[in-house]
Amino acid sequence: MGAEKALLPLAGRPLVAHVVERLRPQVAELFINANGDAARFGGFDCVVVADGAGADLAGPLRGVSAAIAFARRRGFSLLATAPCDAPFLPLDLVARLVAAMAASGAPVAVAESPRGLEPMFALWRDRAAREIAAEIARGDASPRRVMARLGAARVFFAPADADDAFANLNSPEDFAAAKARLG
Repeated sequence: MGAEKALLPLAGRPLVAHVVERLRPQVAELFINANGDAARFGGFDCVVVADGAGADLAGPLRGVSAAIAFARRRGFSLLATAPCDAPFLPLDLVARLVAAMAASGAPVAVAESPRGLEPMFALWRDRAAREIAAEIARGDASPRRVMARLGAARVFFAPADADDAFANLNSPEDFAAAKARLG
């Protein structure tokens, strides 16, 4: 995309602002997982949590690991995750993940759309940290593999619910379609 995607403008605001707006009412505290200068996210009233050492080797699981540790220090045993480039995430995402986790007892719950598993739209118990650390140590760092090992509860979002809800904006065409949707 030629620039940091989270900060690219969408309908007059940074892309991540749309995610923050949709996710903030669903959680007790919102923070952003990002490396580098935290000041670039200063306008979002969120703590920025960095991945830490070896971040370039572990992909999104390193971020989940760092975020779980941070959440635990803040007194939370659950962590909801969503990518910064999904401006239409469901407004009931966390509630549905919590319900599935409570019903199943699983240490992780994950959204599933007609396209398949949406691994970064998830709810993680802090006890999942051990399996995440083991996956990172193996060098695999696959959220899907961790979820399979942990027996993740899946929450299916039907086509009407999932219509663009899990769309990640990865190209100029994706941004153009999102701009058109937002008017």
